[in-house]
Amino acid sequence: MSSSTSSRVAVDRCLRPQQSSHRRSEPAPIIDVEYTCVLWQDPTMHQSQASLHRARIVASVAAVIISLACGTNYVYSAWAPQFAERLKLSATESNLIGLSGNLGMYTMGVPIGMFVDSRGCRPAVLAGAVFLAVGYFPLHFAYDRASGSVPLLCFFSYLTGFGGCMAFAAAVKTSALNWPHHRGTATAFPLAAFGLSAFFFSLLGSIFFPGNPSDFLMLLSCGTSLLTLTGFFFLKVYPQTSYQAVPSGDAEAHSVRRSSSDAYKPHRANRDVEEPGMLTSPANIHDPSSASSSPPAQESTTTSSRSPSMERGRSPGAAVDSLGDADVDETTSLVSSDADEAQPSLIRTSVDLDRSHRVDIRGFQLLRTLCFWQLFFIMAVLAGVGLMTINNIGNDAKALWKKYDPNVESGFLVRRQQLHVSILSICSFLGRLSSGVGSDFLVKKLHASRVWCLVVACIVFFLAQVFALNITDPNWLFLVSSLSGLGYGFLFGVFPSIVAERFGIRGMSQNWGFISFSPVISSNIFNLFYGKIYDAHSVIEPTGERSCDDGLECYRSAYGITLFACIIGFVTSVWVIQHQRAEHVKGFTKAEEED
Repeated sequence: MSSSTSSRVAVDRCLRPQQSSHRRSEPAPIIDVEYTCVLWQDPTMHQSQASLHRARIVASVAAVIISLACGTNYVYSAWAPQFAERLKLSATESNLIGLSGNLGMYTMGVPIGMFVDSRGCRPAVLAGAVFLAVGYFPLHFAYDRASGSVPLLCFFSYLTGFGGCMAFAAAVKTSALNWPHHRGTATAFPLAAFGLSAFFFSLLGSIFFPGNPSDFLMLLSCGTSLLTLTGFFFLKVYPQTSYQAVPSGDAEAHSVRRSSSDAYKPHRANRDVEEPGMLTSPANIHDPSSASSSPPAQESTTTSSRSPSMERGRSPGAAVDSLGDADVDETTSLVSSDADEAQPSLIRTSVDLDRSHRVDIRGFQLLRTLCFWQLFFIMAVLAGVGLMTINNIGNDAKALWKKYDPNVESGFLVRRQQLHVSILSICSFLGRLSSGVGSDFLVKKLHASRVWCLVVACIVFFLAQVFALNITDPNWLFLVSSLSGLGYGFLFGVFPSIVAERFGIRGMSQNWGFISFSPVISSNIFNLFYGKIYDAHSVIEPTGERSCDDGLECYRSAYGITLFACIIGFVTSVWVIQHQRAEHVKGFTKAEEED
């Protein structure tokens, strides 16, 4: 191989033991050759890799900043009670406005996922910034006027959730694309920042605008859009570093020289001109049927049934010769499908790059799998439980304090409500970070299922409901808010990784959109049920405001329902683990029989 080719790319040099020369007519002896692999890398390539690594870190920080602006629906409890009092709304109407924000976040997950998968991440971030500003400003205006149509308020609240969903989906996918070998950890940071969003804005509001919901809503309108726009300029997907094999003969040398110079250079030039993730990007020009025309089971069988002798029989460069042309792209998959098909042995060397890169289940095919409906049901149950407390922790605090101290001041109530929103947010942040990183530990170190994080979430939610059913002293209400935030964080911190692992990363955004649609049903049921119970115990005062002075009885029946839901979620999670274990044993047995 010429020195010019060696200096052009970093190569994986596989050296064969030298064999004695034989006459042309004399066959070479059949031996089992082991290859000694030596990694050679020139200084310029090392500098390029270091530069790419720094750029990916910057993109990850941008994803965290964007996510910090996207979770503001969870700060609703900090301003909802005062908003409802000023506009003279019932608890049910207030819950409808809060629910509309959640609907914007969850109902549009599928079309937003398709948009991100097809158009790339950056356009979604830009659109998200616009919708966040357009959604929050009319709410600020309605509070100042002390009047507003409930359907219109629900619509603008819906836009806040919709904008947050668009920007957040782009941030999570960018993190997963830039760090495919550590997907659980990489996505844990934007997921954790999303959970911390409520605390961040609640803290800013308590410092700069204490007891002033009008200015706080203006902060949400301007702050969320500005943060998202700031992250937009640094959010980018960068190609993964690839290696090529040094050939052992002249024919192979000519082949490598051709792929690394004639093909690779123009491809890179085009990538520099066009933003990754656009439909016109060269990496996106592929046969759409290649990823999903064959059933996943067949694909998996084809990969796993290769015998060791077949792998050894391939040339040293065959396993990696396509990596030079493989490039990361926002709209196809985390790793090029060509690279996936050409190197099954490499895929199996990483837990994160195993099943998720060999399967591609999406669309109607996703709806026909039992695993999808299992995960859909778990998400629906547990997210509904968490959202009921997240949207109503302010009402919980208000009811308990009015019973505990009838002369409590409204300013004190606002500060206590903001405190519980902050506790929820911080614990959600910790839960998301713990489950994201912890799920990687479960898979790579303990060889256990990520679904165990869902079991933990069920247990934490169960404890939260038990405390909510029994706490009458408002000073102990932090147990409900902290455990609810922690359980909600555990749930959402690991779920994207489970979805990618089970159904593949090629359609990760749209598959996550299908799963995230599930809380729409359950959160509506739980929140409206809470509102009806709270209104049943409320009285309309001469000023037209509604008030409940019964303390725990204002909402206790609602938590009885969610306690039962936690038990159902626990049973279903254990069933999923058993089902996955049975699938694994069945697949292992089938592979042994084929060998």
